[in-house]
Amino acid sequence: MITLPDLKQRPIVLVVDDEPEILVALTDLLEGAYHVLSASSGEQGLALLRENPDVAVIISDQRMPGMTGDVFLAQARDISGAGAILLTGYADISAVEAALNRGQISFFAYKPWDDETLLSMVGQAAARYFLEKELECEQLLLRGLLENLPFGLAFKDQNGCFIRLNQQMAREFGRSVAECLGQKEEDLVNGPRQESLEEAQQALETSGRDQQVLQLPGPDGQNRWHDLTRVRLDSLRNAPVRSGLLSDYSILIDRDVTDLLGLEQRLRQAQKMQAIGALAGGIAHDFNNLLTAIQGSLELVQDLEPPREPGVARLYQNAMEAARRGGTLTRKLLDFSRPRHLVCQRVEVQDVIQNLQGFMKQGKVPEDIRDALDSALVEGSGRFSSVQFVLPEEPLPPVWTDPVQLELAVFSLCINAIDAQPEGGKTSVSVRQVARLLGRHVGKDHAGAWVVVQVSDRGVGMTEEMRARIFDPFFTTKDMGQGTGLGLSMIYGFISHCGGEVRVESTPGGGTSVELWFPAMDAQLSASIPPTAGASGNATANMRTLAATPQGRAILLVDDEPGVRAVTAGFLSRAGYEVLESASGAEAVETVRNRPDIALVVMDVMMPGMNGGEAAQRIHAERAELPVLFVTGYADLGILPQGVAVLHKPYTRDALLGDVKAMLAA
Repeated sequence: MITLPDLKQRPIVLVVDDEPEILVALTDLLEGAYHVLSASSGEQGLALLRENPDVAVIISDQRMPGMTGDVFLAQARDISGAGAILLTGYADISAVEAALNRGQISFFAYKPWDDETLLSMVGQAAARYFLEKELECEQLLLRGLLENLPFGLAFKDQNGCFIRLNQQMAREFGRSVAECLGQKEEDLVNGPRQESLEEAQQALETSGRDQQVLQLPGPDGQNRWHDLTRVRLDSLRNAPVRSGLLSDYSILIDRDVTDLLGLEQRLRQAQKMQAIGALAGGIAHDFNNLLTAIQGSLELVQDLEPPREPGVARLYQNAMEAARRGGTLTRKLLDFSRPRHLVCQRVEVQDVIQNLQGFMKQGKVPEDIRDALDSALVEGSGRFSSVQFVLPEEPLPPVWTDPVQLELAVFSLCINAIDAQPEGGKTSVSVRQVARLLGRHVGKDHAGAWVVVQVSDRGVGMTEEMRARIFDPFFTTKDMGQGTGLGLSMIYGFISHCGGEVRVESTPGGGTSVELWFPAMDAQLSASIPPTAGASGNATANMRTLAATPQGRAILLVDDEPGVRAVTAGFLSRAGYEVLESASGAEAVETVRNRPDIALVVMDVMMPGMNGGEAAQRIHAERAELPVLFVTGYADLGILPQGVAVLHKPYTRDALLGDVKAMLAA
């Protein structure tokens, strides 16, 4: 609500009269409540107005030499919005009437004036001046708000014609603001928006409000989602809504919610993937224990009595191969839910992609990638000649990621793109830098630049339903036996754990584009870390330096799974080690206290009651020099100290004994 100004703030009054006695009399009358400026001519009065733009009221004599009062006030109106009072000492009322009709003055008074009447006129003129100033300020604020809203806003009169709208709304109609004023909405739209408008009119008449979410073509031809809200202003009153035709003003709000819906979709995808990852991790943990027992038991059986008949030997090899493939499948499933082998470092993405380009031009596959992929995926590598690389000439900021996993991700996407073009076609790999734009990329908290790797093709594309499931584990569009359906799941897990995003655009018959978004490193931080495009060593290379162990060769084996414990104990005992077994962390701590000849502890990480990390801390409280080799099928390695040795299930006898020998020799 607008309130009248407090006139005790001493508004400024300008008094103009060619008679000094009049100036003195008016000053004496007004100076108790106002700050008074005086001028003896119209020219001097105009000069004072230019120097004092906050003059609230002007009192001017009509008959002055050189410039009469009405002429002075007409020119003053071009400089100031002050209220004007004209004084006249004779009955020449025609000039006064003309000034009133032209709006140049608010009041007039005869000389000699009545003091109370004149003071009342000055007070009303000052109040009106401040009220007009507040209204002008309100109009400026509303105009600034209207033109800077991030959505379209328009006002309609009782006939449905636009009386106010901003540039954003006018652009949605493909017209200027001037072209839209006075027009009805139904005259400016067509297609689905015009059909929805009829439904909106019915809702407005009955409830006074309507909201619709529509997909509409934009000025660039691309479809965008719009949230259209219409409100009849009389419905906001505390009175019954009148029926029939619209009888009052209404507003129209048009919000482009395409990015918001996309963000919600990515959030749902992330929540779904998190739930699937937790489920996959739990299943993989138990499955890895089973595979360890199966694979280890097969190796022990072979040691007991190698098969003599060819048929038995073939069955044995089939079982071993199935167990190994099960281990590979479980590892991929775990890499989706929580990548275990990430070696994040400062990486120059251009160098990584150029390195991959060199391999693919030669028709070769990097060894690290070949080991990580199914053999079916790398067959037909001669088709790599259809992959086109587009790399920027200017340097891009480095990112914090795993270079081997990045190569693997881009290579897998190239394989998918080639398979999506059975009749042949070009696959494009490009790298670019993108600034984080407000309202366009809001999936992460990173506010700086992003480095984007894009792999695109012109293949068969995907439907909306297929695109919504491409990151689900085991979902594949390939024929039976042509893929596991874990490639994109692993990419999603890898990118998410590097703080990035994966974006997919695809239309049936129009090809597919997959973008890998990596947050660029802070310039100050990246300067302190040397770049690399390769992978670092394995976990044992980073193992902490251990003091010399006792001469004994006893090994304590700790695992809550009897099958895994039996197989591991068999591996160790047949290698000549004395093996002590514990089924829990607490039991292992007690065994270490009682057996000073233990030279190494081989311990599972995930155990009920006391996990491997807690048990190792208590063991080192007893014997700080005792080395521990952790084995795990699925664990949060954050619960373990930095640099410890970790052996992942399912493991072979050679892998186990290799790590044991290395740790005992340290």
